[in-house]
Amino acid sequence: MKYVFQFARILAFCLLGEVLHAVIPLPIPASIYGLALLLAALRFGIVTLDQVKETAHFLTGIFLVLFIPGTVGIVEQLDVFRAAWLPALIALIPVTAAVFFVSGAVTETMLRRKGDE
Repeated sequence: MKYVFQFARILAFCLLGEVLHAVIPLPIPASIYGLALLLAALRFGIVTLDQVKETAHFLTGIFLVLFIPGTVGIVEQLDVFRAAWLPALIALIPVTAAVFFVSGAVTETMLRRKGDE
C-alpha cells in the first residue's frame, strides 16, 4: 500500500504540471513543471524523500522501457527524419554537448556541497 501512496504523490505533481502547462503560456513541457514542483516540494520539506523514494527508484529502473513508444514512433516516421537529418544533426550536437556540460557542472557542485557538510 505504501507504493500506491508514493506513486499517487508523484502523479499529483504530474497533474499539477499539466495544470500549469495549460495555464501558463510558455513552451515548457508539463513534465518539466511537475519535476520542478516536486523538486521544490522536496527542497522545502513539503514532501520528504521517504515519501517517494522506493517508487522513484522503481520508475528510474524502468526508465528505458518508457522510451519504447517514442522510439517506435520515430521508426515509423523514418522517411520524414531522412529528409531532415542534417539540420537535426547540426542541432543535436551542440545541445548534447550543452547537456553534458551542465549535468557535469551541476553534479560537481552538488558533490562539493555534500563534501562541505
